[in-house]
Amino acid sequence: MPNHLDAWLATYPDFPKPGILFYDIAPIIEAPERLTATCQLLCDTIEEWQPDVLVGIDSRGFLFATPVAVQMGLGVVMVRKKGKLPGAVKEASYALEYGEATLAVQLDRQLQGKRVVLIDDLLATGGTLAATESLLAECGAEVVGTAVLIELTALGGRARLKAPVRSLQTYAD
Repeated sequence: MPNHLDAWLATYPDFPKPGILFYDIAPIIEAPERLTATCQLLCDTIEEWQPDVLVGIDSRGFLFATPVAVQMGLGVVMVRKKGKLPGAVKEASYALEYGEATLAVQLDRQLQGKRVVLIDDLLATGGTLAATESLLAECGAEVVGTAVLIELTALGGRARLKAPVRSLQTYAD
């Protein structure tokens, strides 16, 4: 569904560093009709995958995973950055263009044998989502799909993921 959200996104050139065009979802989440419509699009996009639970990726993925889960009668599991979750956690580290990052999920989340769908705001290089897929597989979950608001197709992130990906908005540059 390319170009559906385009009018609802703000862009900021050279943020957070020169050469990057930042796509801002703030105009979507501040307007109830836009937020409602976007969450409905996500529900429609992932419904056929029949998930048991949604996984929101730290942090903007939480903004969409939770209302979509409520609408679909599901729960949400949070995958967070290292050091943000209490208790025993399983972690996965991955390379970034400027270093390394680590994601974590609590071990007492009931993921074994569950069909999960990942929800995030952006798919760029795919590092975060690929690490999340791996982390959840180690926890016994079956990642059946990923849904994102925005995909930057020129960065090839989709190719790093094992599960199908659906994007509400794509940009080639």
